Amino acid sequence: MMEFKESNRQKKISSLFRKELATLFQRLIKKENKDNLILSITKVYVAPDISSAKIYISVFPSELSSKQINEIKHNSSLIKHQLSQRLKSTIRKIPELNFYLDDSLDYIEEVDRALKKPFNPIKGDI
Repeated sequence: MMEFKESNRQKKISSLFRKELATLFQRLIKKENKDNLILSITKVYVAPDISSAKIYISVFPSELSSKQINEIKHNSSLIKHQLSQRLKSTIRKIPELNFYLDDSLDYIEEVDRALKKPFNPIKGDI
C-alpha cells in the first residue's frame, strides 16, 4: 500500500475540520438529548486539491453506529453548510464531506475479548 505525504495545508485543514466537526456534533447531541451517545472524529483526510474530505467517526455505543453514520450521511449537506458558516473567515470553499464509520475500537475490543477466553488459539490449549 502506498502512503501519501500530506502537505502542511492538508494537515492544517484536517485538524481544523476535526476540531470544528467535534464541536458541531457535541452541540447536535446536546440539542437532541442523546446523552447516551458519544461521537468521536478519529481521522480526517483532505484531498491534495481540497476537493473532498474523508471523515472517520467512532460511535459509542457501537450498536448505534450504523444508524448514526447513516443519519450523518443523510445530513451531510446541512453539516457542510454549518461548517462553512463557522469557517467562512478561514477557508473559502468547504470540500465535499464523506463520512465513514471507524470501527477499529470494536476490532480491538473483539481481539481483547478473544484473548481473555479460556481457549488460547496461539498456545493451542483448552
